[in-house]
Amino acid sequence: MTFPKIELHVHLEGTVRPRTLLEIARRNSLPLPADTEEGLADLYRYRDFTHFLSVWAHTTRVLRGEADFRQVVVEYARDAASHGAVYVEGIFAPAEPAQRGTSWDEVFTGYCDGAQQAREETGVEVRLTPDIPRGFPLEYAELTARHAIRYRERGVVALGIGGSEEIPPERFERAFAVGRAGGLASVPHAGEWAGARSVWGALESLRPDRIRHGVRAVEDGDLVSELAARRVVLDVCLISNVVTHVYGSLAEHPLPRLMAAGITCSLSTDDPAMFGTDLSREYDAAAALGIDPERLYWAGVEGALCDEATRSRLAEQGRATDWSGFRAPVRE
Repeated sequence: MTFPKIELHVHLEGTVRPRTLLEIARRNSLPLPADTEEGLADLYRYRDFTHFLSVWAHTTRVLRGEADFRQVVVEYARDAASHGAVYVEGIFAPAEPAQRGTSWDEVFTGYCDGAQQAREETGVEVRLTPDIPRGFPLEYAELTARHAIRYRERGVVALGIGGSEEIPPERFERAFAVGRAGGLASVPHAGEWAGARSVWGALESLRPDRIRHGVRAVEDGDLVSELAARRVVLDVCLISNVVTHVYGSLAEHPLPRLMAAGITCSLSTDDPAMFGTDLSREYDAAAALGIDPERLYWAGVEGALCDEATRSRLAEQGRATDWSGFRAPVRE
């Protein structure tokens, strides 16, 4: 028996296993860099973050139609449920298929239909948080925000930005103001590659409810204090940070220091199919760092951007769980 888990940071395009990716590519008559599951698995051995972004572009371009987007959500919900997930906030970048010619409504409808089907089939509560790709023309930022607002009643709860952090978050201040005026929360990526300065930029310009990653805030004591004081939840992805060489090893990861400093940190997979991880592996990694799953669960409850009825159900599930058998070993 496993314990319940809340995941707040998973790119739905990055959950697609090689078999499904091949199936979708064939359905859409589109080529991939490899034509076998084994070949795609080899492709996912990353040299660095730039290489990862290149692989991302090659593989996600095969996602074209409503059925593709729906399938991605449902398959990941099944996988996450097998590892104990009860609530997931899925990220997707609608501007990518929109730029390739898919209508915005087809993208959003596919993901929203998938979230509904996933909830019905697996019991996992799924919410959606579309990302603005940093490297796209700026008009796509506001288009993403305006379309996301239209789907708020279908489970779209927040707006994010992703991609290369060399493009500063301040560039997207207007799009996030549009999103917030329309009822969307703010969940930008920052503090993964560009360091603490990108977290400061997000705090000052995007009014974040959470920061995706944010781990390099540890390099700036004033920033650590600010995040703790504001109760800004960080979405931490341990194995992702090691695979993409943000940190050289799990032992070097600052998660224990961030939590000891009073920052609330949740735990997620980021791009599980691409990074060879899953929720169970992430929690095993956290346990190796001496972090109890109960603490991570309650961080997820705090950070979740759901309605209060759902939050109450998640809290009740946490209170009903006997966490005593899942304590992390004490680190020497």
